[in-house]
Amino acid sequence: MDRSAQVVSRSAERPIAYDPPDPPHPLHTAAARVLETNWTGASTVPSRSLYPHQWSWDSAFVAIGLRHLSPLRAQTELETLLDAQWGDGRVPHIVFNPSVPLDAYFPSPDFWRSSTAGRAAGAPRTVQTSGIVQPPVHALAAWLVHRADPVLSRARGFLARVHPRLAAWHRYLLHHRDLGGGGLASVVHPWEQGMDNSPCWDLPLSRVTPAPARSFRRADLDHGAAEDRPTDLDYGRYVRLATEYRDGEYADGAGEFAVEDPAFNALLIASEHALARIAAELGATATARHARAERLTAALVERLWDPASGMFLCRDLRDPAGDRPGQGALVPERGVSGLVPLLLPGLPRDVVTALLETAAGPHFGLGTTTRLPPSYDLLGEAFDPHRYWRGPAWFNTSWLLERGLRTHGRLQQADALRESVLGLAEATDFAEYVDPYTGEACGATGFSWTAALALDLLHGDTTGTVTADMGLKGGNRR
Repeated sequence: MDRSAQVVSRSAERPIAYDPPDPPHPLHTAAARVLETNWTGASTVPSRSLYPHQWSWDSAFVAIGLRHLSPLRAQTELETLLDAQWGDGRVPHIVFNPSVPLDAYFPSPDFWRSSTAGRAAGAPRTVQTSGIVQPPVHALAAWLVHRADPVLSRARGFLARVHPRLAAWHRYLLHHRDLGGGGLASVVHPWEQGMDNSPCWDLPLSRVTPAPARSFRRADLDHGAAEDRPTDLDYGRYVRLATEYRDGEYADGAGEFAVEDPAFNALLIASEHALARIAAELGATATARHARAERLTAALVERLWDPASGMFLCRDLRDPAGDRPGQGALVPERGVSGLVPLLLPGLPRDVVTALLETAAGPHFGLGTTTRLPPSYDLLGEAFDPHRYWRGPAWFNTSWLLERGLRTHGRLQQADALRESVLGLAEATDFAEYVDPYTGEACGATGFSWTAALALDLLHGDTTGTVTADMGLKGGNRR
């Protein structure tokens, strides 16, 4: 056995960063069972029925939880995803499993045509993927996975292998997706932001002509109630945008939909800080990356902060009646995306104070009227406690807000949110999402990121010192 193999073998016998209790907590055992069931041998599907392939930001959240069960499997999860990266740096939002029938999920590989339509952008030839992206949580996940077992990570050269791919991913977003010219990354399809059906997209989508209903078949309705899913009209618009992006060979900048989203950019900033930590671990300088993250934070506040709303809003770059010529206008809808920047320690203090007040106020009811933060404004005209991303509460956004509360020293509120997440994850059999008022399960059960993030909260830091562990640089701006 060579030296590396000895180190890897010995590391499996050592306690990892967060040992499970002895005997294991019932939630630990149940969550581990979900992740084992959804493991394909190289990656984890979000749900065996509804989502039978590998999804980008799902895998990042899954890796964050898997590190408490198997750091090796957590590393493999991210490596498998990054193996499907395109030549231009983009990490596709779906990596398709060739053994899954084409009609099991739509849009399927024959819709995206990545190896042909994406050839100019460097799509891989050996695996089929989608052509759009999802939020960049990956460097943050990679750093946390490394910290779970640094000996194993170093022995396998994990960070050395993923670092150049993550750096290319960030370059793609910062160079190809700065469609507003203000330094922030834009999404060119609602699916890219991850909160697919949010009312925040209604205004930008209203200018998109939907694809004819006869031109596609919705596989999602085979596994979920129609009243909980996006409408046919919205789905037609999603298909139209994806079709035009594909037919334009996945070139950025020409589409009808271009939105700067606060959560997408907050996660990019968090991952920039994490990438700086990764670079430092590999012996490189981290100063430039931290400085870039700080510049992005300033741009986030300058372009997306709305003092009147007390939160961040999306900017619709294609709004012809915008408040900034050629740069669109803020979308007057309050989505949970606008609270996610609370994750960042470098926000101005007055912004943090206002965000905390908004989260606990009547629009989101965190800690007062809701069990988990809703995905959309409780007082908004489009609020629906069950329809996909138009009101239900999700476990990944709850995890992000719990981390944000803890980062800013709101430990009592963070503890309360943590207990709600753990209680509802167990009570709903790890539901995809829940009614924010009642906690009633919605969508799929046995959902991977719910199980993974419950594991992370069960075994993770509860002291309020998460900033360094997550790779973020502390300190509030005045």
